[in-house]
Amino acid sequence: MSAPYIVTISSEKGGVGKTTLATNLAIYLKALHEDLPITLLSFDNHFSVDQMFRINRPSAQGDVSNLFDGSNPDNLIEIGEYGVQFIPSSNQLHTLRRELDDPAALTRALAKSGLDGIVIIDTRPDLDIFTQNALYAADRVIVPVKDAPSMDNCRRIYDFFDSHGLSRRPLRILPCLVDGRIHYDGPFRDPYQLLKAYAINRGYRCMEGYIAKSPKVESLNTNPEGKIYPVLTHGRQTAVHVQMTHIARQIYLGSLDTEVRRMNEYRVDMAQARKEHQSAYETRLSDLEIGCLVCGKTLVNKDQIGPAGYFAQSSDQRISGFIEEECFTSLVFRYFYGAKRTIETHDPIWDLFRESAQRSYFLLQRAPHTRNFYQQKLSFYRFDDDGLEVSHKTIELQEFEKRLLSKERSELYPLLERTLFDDQGRLGDAFLLLRKVSSDLPEEILYDQNFATFARIMTKVSTQLP
Repeated sequence: MSAPYIVTISSEKGGVGKTTLATNLAIYLKALHEDLPITLLSFDNHFSVDQMFRINRPSAQGDVSNLFDGSNPDNLIEIGEYGVQFIPSSNQLHTLRRELDDPAALTRALAKSGLDGIVIIDTRPDLDIFTQNALYAADRVIVPVKDAPSMDNCRRIYDFFDSHGLSRRPLRILPCLVDGRIHYDGPFRDPYQLLKAYAINRGYRCMEGYIAKSPKVESLNTNPEGKIYPVLTHGRQTAVHVQMTHIARQIYLGSLDTEVRRMNEYRVDMAQARKEHQSAYETRLSDLEIGCLVCGKTLVNKDQIGPAGYFAQSSDQRISGFIEEECFTSLVFRYFYGAKRTIETHDPIWDLFRESAQRSYFLLQRAPHTRNFYQQKLSFYRFDDDGLEVSHKTIELQEFEKRLLSKERSELYPLLERTLFDDQGRLGDAFLLLRKVSSDLPEEILYDQNFATFARIMTKVSTQLP
């Protein structure tokens, strides 16, 4: 599957020419290679991309915010001026910022797309979650700097790469808005040489060349029509035209020289992760008890898991399995809620318990300070979704119960024998944690994220037990 070459323009310092660089780079690349697909998108909310490239009225197909809701990026693209493709900007990204916390979300979306050629991403002047996503996806990151403070701000971008285990190889500093009228005495003759020396001193690699400060280029963004004009068509007489040509050529050659692009690298990583997830799932599945932990009815088959109601695992990881909903609910009503009558499945009380169980974890454990073989007590805890205790009840555990005409074995014993009893028939130190599962897809609890949540709650509740 083909993969685009992703170029991210990023700087935490505003006013360094990021958007001017991004928009003009797209046009120069298209001029350099007419058949090369060039796609541009921006996470800034000033709509410069739309103003420069939109030909017709806005369509209803979507914008950059839809890159994070599962939409196919291919369906968001508009064909704009100069043959440049673009994804419309959005003024609603702030509503997503509170919900989005995954820096790989954009990479995941682009990896599923059919985009090819070069994709250029313009970012906001801060390291928010959208900038992080653009950095995470990049084959090349251009960091425009115009002075020492903007150079100092580069450190956080480099720290982001380090903290996520990403190579610094894509990162390049580009001096921008360099005033050619300024000259110094000493080893650094002008601002460009000074900025380049700053970068090298900090261990940063630079693009070849720079972008000069140009009143003519700045005027292309300010006019009565509100139109933004490109340097290629309206600034050919400026030094910036030559400099942009040079930068575009570097990016194009870089795209040719990059054998393994970030998207393909990510796809390989995801394929390996899926393989590992599947292996972990199959291991959890193979470790399950075949029968219901209460009644013994077969629930786990090779191809599927039967109509289970609860998943249970002992804290020592020795036992894990499923329980039919009716089996567990009957035990709870009879032994822990003190029901004087049999509660049927159609009873409103049953439905009420089922609803509350969706937001609960249940735990069975030997009551504290009760190691006596003949006087065993069992504690029954209920915790909320966050693993905080809601209720607690302790009962006397008796193997045989008095019925109307005879003694019968407690229905709790088969569950405890399968999970918490030791070889001598006594409750050990482990506890049993239970969670309501989907009746349609009970094995969902074994998926990585759900199982990790279950394990996290098990650790959390263990700290609250006496």
